[in-house]
Amino acid sequence: MKRTKLFILFAAFLTIGKVEAQKPTRDQITETMLKATQYMVEEVSTNGGYVWYYLPDFSRRWGEMEAYPTMIWLQHPGTISMGHLFLDTYNGTDDEYYYLAAEKAASAIIWGQSYEGGWNYMVDFAGDRSLKHWYATIGKNGWRLEEFQHYYGNSTFDDDITSDAARFLLRMYLEKLDPKYKPALDKAINFILNSQYAEGGWPQRYPLQYDFNKEGHPDYTSFYTFNDDVTWENVHFLIQCYEVLGEERFLDPIRRGMDFYLLSQDGCGAWAQQLTLDMKTARARTYEPAAFLPSTTCENALLLLKFYQLTGDSRYLASVPSAIKWLESTQLPPEKANGGRNYPMFIDPTTHKPIYVHRKGSNVKYGYYYIDGDDSNLLSHYGGKCRIQLQELKDEYMRMSSIPVEEATKDSPLIPGKFEHEGSPQLYYDLNRVKFNLNPDAEQVRKIIDALDGQHRWLTKHAMTSHPYIGDGVRQETTMEHSSSIVGDETDTSPYPDPSEQEYLSTGTFVRNMHILLEYLKSNKTHAEK
Repeated sequence: MKRTKLFILFAAFLTIGKVEAQKPTRDQITETMLKATQYMVEEVSTNGGYVWYYLPDFSRRWGEMEAYPTMIWLQHPGTISMGHLFLDTYNGTDDEYYYLAAEKAASAIIWGQSYEGGWNYMVDFAGDRSLKHWYATIGKNGWRLEEFQHYYGNSTFDDDITSDAARFLLRMYLEKLDPKYKPALDKAINFILNSQYAEGGWPQRYPLQYDFNKEGHPDYTSFYTFNDDVTWENVHFLIQCYEVLGEERFLDPIRRGMDFYLLSQDGCGAWAQQLTLDMKTARARTYEPAAFLPSTTCENALLLLKFYQLTGDSRYLASVPSAIKWLESTQLPPEKANGGRNYPMFIDPTTHKPIYVHRKGSNVKYGYYYIDGDDSNLLSHYGGKCRIQLQELKDEYMRMSSIPVEEATKDSPLIPGKFEHEGSPQLYYDLNRVKFNLNPDAEQVRKIIDALDGQHRWLTKHAMTSHPYIGDGVRQETTMEHSSSIVGDETDTSPYPDPSEQEYLSTGTFVRNMHILLEYLKSNKTHAEK
């Protein structure tokens, strides 16, 4: 019996020793991070900027759509996300190389800043003529990507483009208080302030344009916009500016931005994605009808609770119950729910019945979208049904309603006297937009280290690819062949997942792997030593 126990203990000791031996060391992790970063910075980047995907031989590349070799993409996980990552890694390792990489990304972003102070989705270092040609060819033929079918020549708040570019420049300025970033940062801040409507909302694009009338519908880019967090991300950025720069001029636009959520809420409790300037529910892209949205309503109601925590203003709290009541009334019956998607994407603002969007045809030139009440043959690229966080909304409302206002607002950066901090503002206010809730273990980290190939690349499969541009569509039949597919015929330049075994370089994969390694270093300092 004693021998058996000794054998078991000895075997356990060997197992523990083997596991400990396999744990990645700090040197292994930092060496992997640096090699991978050097490849991205020195071999992949274009003037310090990035797109989303590359073929390994760089013969083709993509952002949200296929890009020219002279182009970079700003929206996540492109140049701005790469810049944020480099700053995070610099702060986590104290390696100056990452700060220099962040500086290169910042230079690319500043190069692409508009005269007025904002940014478009992409930057083309070959200039405006090249970019216009891209819009007239590749962009024009992306059937489901109508935002790329017209060259506006202005800037966008869609997908947090302008606000996150400004946020990154704010981080760059604060990191070392380097004055070279101040002019571009001030220009971006003033752009966001100047583009805000008096009522508090923001348009999707600015300076205002009205010249893209799609299928007889008015240009929607000047409308008040909630879609893709346009209004919230601008408010969020201005709150960050107030907190770290301390300028009281931000308080009024912040408050007007928050109050706009109250002004724009319909009497039934719901919100639309877009509103005309006389507060009428408006359509946007041709597959986004004038409608109330359960998803937007839930998100905006959750933001009202956040605004209550920021201000202690009971008006924000008081407007939540009507949103909850409306959401309860619009939930689909169980037999209509698909895989937990128990809400229609769109609700008719007059009848309060579901609206479903479909499409016919093969390409952008002859195909079209239409709406009805039929929930079959739904769009795969947008979805006809959705999940919402109704219980989370209810729970948070009950929590906020049950605690004193002083407790609700105890961490608000908008209430004077709440914060007493020393040192850089970055030490106490997180300026990152994208949060990575990671808890990596040694096995996961080891796999990432081992996945780095001989050229110091992390390659991935099944990335987004697209048909090369070959001209406008010619098929005119109103087929249903592409009604539920993500892409149309061979003339459709919209991206779709590559089903083959082709490998790609991916900035998204790079960003995620680097954050996992960085998080492991932070949370396992003792175990990750040499």
